[in-house]
Amino acid sequence: MERHVVRGFIDGALSVLGVVIGASSAEIGIVISAGIGGGIANALSNAFGAFSAEMVEEEIKLSEVEKSMLSNLRDTEVYREIRKRVMLRGVIDGLSTAFGSFLPILPFILALIIGYSIKLALALSVGVTAISLSLIGMYYGSVSKKSIIASGVKMGLMGLVTAVVIFLVERSLRFI
Repeated sequence: MERHVVRGFIDGALSVLGVVIGASSAEIGIVISAGIGGGIANALSNAFGAFSAEMVEEEIKLSEVEKSMLSNLRDTEVYREIRKRVMLRGVIDGLSTAFGSFLPILPFILALIIGYSIKLALALSVGVTAISLSLIGMYYGSVSKKSIIASGVKMGLMGLVTAVVIFLVERSLRFI
């Protein structure tokens, strides 16, 4: 389950960071709409994708067990438990993606309410995303018995590298 939380969160945060950076030359409402739309689509995609991928894996395992037992387990409690587990993994993946997706949008929502500039919102969005990824990295470091600091720094750098690459792409596309 933890892998779904971590993977979904990272995917949501980085993909929506890309959306808000890419849309940052537009009005703030458009940035927020694009971010929310991208976040919802990503969360649903990850939920459906996790469900499908997990179901394929479980079906393969179940087929091997059925083959060795020479029986069909599709109408058993075992199969119902597999389906519940698969559904839970999909929901966790989707919700983690949605939560990660919300963080890069939050500074823009606050800018709309409070009235600070879109440039400050963009800087805060990158910062919030990098810090949240650092915290996820620190969590990863603690559960994997690795350096908490090194893991946090690596994950934070993933966010910053992603932001720099997207900024470069966004700026270069302005010349087209």
